[in-house]
Amino acid sequence: MAKNKTIVMKFGGSSVANTEKIDNVCNKIIYAKKNVGNVVVTVSAMGKTTDQLIELARSVTSSGSRREMDVLLSTGEQVSIAMLALALHERGYESISFTGIQAGILTDSVHSEAKIIKINASRIVKELKDDKIVIVAGFQGIDKEGNITTLGRGGSDTTAVAVAAALHADYCEIYTDVDGVYTTDPNIDANAKKIERLSYDEMLELASSGAKVLHLRAVEFAKKYDVVINLRSSFNENEGTWIMDDINDKEKMEKPVVTGVTHDNNQIKVTVFGLKDIPGIASKLFGLLAGQDINVDLIVQNVSEENIATISFTIKGEDLDITEKTLERLKENIDYSKIDIDEEVAKVSIIGSGMQSHPGVASKMFKILADTGINIEMISTSPIRISCIIRKSKIKNAVKVLHKGFVTETDNI
Repeated sequence: MAKNKTIVMKFGGSSVANTEKIDNVCNKIIYAKKNVGNVVVTVSAMGKTTDQLIELARSVTSSGSRREMDVLLSTGEQVSIAMLALALHERGYESISFTGIQAGILTDSVHSEAKIIKINASRIVKELKDDKIVIVAGFQGIDKEGNITTLGRGGSDTTAVAVAAALHADYCEIYTDVDGVYTTDPNIDANAKKIERLSYDEMLELASSGAKVLHLRAVEFAKKYDVVINLRSSFNENEGTWIMDDINDKEKMEKPVVTGVTHDNNQIKVTVFGLKDIPGIASKLFGLLAGQDINVDLIVQNVSEENIATISFTIKGEDLDITEKTLERLKENIDYSKIDIDEEVAKVSIIGSGMQSHPGVASKMFKILADTGINIEMISTSPIRISCIIRKSKIKNAVKVLHKGFVTETDNI
């Protein structure tokens, strides 16, 4: 390995949960320093620290200011970076820890779900030139008003990839408690296999469809700035899954039609009945939701002979309260008869760049589900993804039969 590269290494909370695991992380960092060159490390809060801080906040408030919650939750990563720097010093390696603010991470002002605008990496570069290992707190930054912000669950992944982009790093290693991306959740199907290589588009679809191994915005950053990612385990030396630009035509021909099967139980279906079918209704409805930073996934509209529309859409579970309040305000501008909230739904998806050149994938998916007695309530597609909303009680069975039908069987078409 040439010792003139720059890499970014990210370690999740489970990887730094205690002193023994911190020592293991130090071994990996020291190996990289000796064999690669410039090393920047991004870490999450130790173990369940973030959850504990949330519970602490709940002991004094039932709702809580998002700004103050960001101030509180950002302290978790500050402990991690200091502990890791101290451990490396003890091993004789010069290192320096930076909070998100000190690392020059500028975000927008959406507290608890901030997006990185830019990174002024000059301070990181200076310390690398002095041959130090730089440790950056994940999950946090600062807005233009000087307020501490956090990037949402999984935000340390995004921090790592954004720092790698700012430094033009050779690659970014994301260490976690699994040793790569699998064709489906191994906890549901023991036949799941590790995927050696994925395109950015495939990983984007996997992340947005329920695969929780990598933060969605981290993949978006990687694609935009062409950051090569290796997703691997903190607890073994296996290669992991490489995520990079689209593979060449020859490799595409050899790829399976379906790369993986994902599921997402964190779905709620909202149905608005009795809407007038006139121009602008959907715009007003989804404009209000967008104004509250509510992410809408699948959408279906039906219109009766009397020009009365029914619109169904899905949201994340954590957005239910604000969605209900927003729809109450909708009544002031739009007349509708009633709203139905269905919390017993889930989403199952098949993903693969090979689907683009193979007709009949959707019909096969629908037949597999039908033959298993699973009813499809909503459908959404992209060139490399097909998603279905089904009953939550059927989701594990759906994952198993689709994985068997598209991945484990020899005939993948």
